[in-house]
Amino acid sequence: MDQGFSARVLAEVRRIPRGQVATYGQLALRVGAPRASRVVGTVLSGCSDPAVPCHRVVDRFGGTKPAFDTYAPGTQRALLEAEGVTFTLDGRVDLDRHLWRPDETLPDP
Repeated sequence: MDQGFSARVLAEVRRIPRGQVATYGQLALRVGAPRASRVVGTVLSGCSDPAVPCHRVVDRFGGTKPAFDTYAPGTQRALLEAEGVTFTLDGRVDLDRHLWRPDETLPDP
């Protein structure tokens, strides 16, 4: 795998703020490879650096992935909930509330 691609993905994941999530496809788009969401998943599944908050990445529907349940089932969800992320009744991250939107400008207070 291209080390430059991996480095860009990991750098982008480090930017996701606490309490927010990004999707695999969103990250692929942000690193210039809009059709590489599965490759983004591969990069993240191989990351063991605790400074990279891989648990903040979910699928396009807000679903968590078993690959991040390293300690027990539900680990990814528990980590997200500890950051204040809320879930819908069917167990998906509430993307309307928690999707990272770094390119949107915030309104003036």
